[in-house]
Amino acid sequence: MVPRWITVNDRMQRGYRYALAAPESRDFDQGFEPQLTPAEMLALGVFGGCYMTDCRDEFPGEWFAAARLSPGRPDRNCNFFGVLAGQTLAEWRGKGWLHPDDPRGWFQWYCRYHRGRRHADDARQIARWRAFARHAAQVRRYCEPGDPFCRPPAASGAVAMGL
Repeated sequence: MVPRWITVNDRMQRGYRYALAAPESRDFDQGFEPQLTPAEMLALGVFGGCYMTDCRDEFPGEWFAAARLSPGRPDRNCNFFGVLAGQTLAEWRGKGWLHPDDPRGWFQWYCRYHRGRRHADDARQIARWRAFARHAAQVRRYCEPGDPFCRPPAASGAVAMGL
């Protein structure tokens, strides 16, 4: 595959470039099998709908066809579970979870990975997903199916990690 270059110009990155080195939604790392695509996560209103409002040009338009978006501030009504899930970007920065190439965090990394970018940070991000997948398995084991209020932060966080 001949790499296709993407140039990013949004509020958090100017002139950042990356290559799409794999076909979209293919050639994932062995054992990395998220249950939701970025489009499905956006349709569920991840991060209260305010996550991807200024960087839509970077991603395929069809990802946003059913997206629940809230420009400006997170809106619990956008979230499938009706909650505001996750931590602030400042908290992610403070914990050292962000890579400079993905200043919005895990979901930005996942969107780019899903599109076909391969990056030096992939192993760390996939390891974070695997750790959360183990936790989500416990939620599924101990909670009644369809009960979004059983351990709500874990259940809503599972959507944020593509589970």
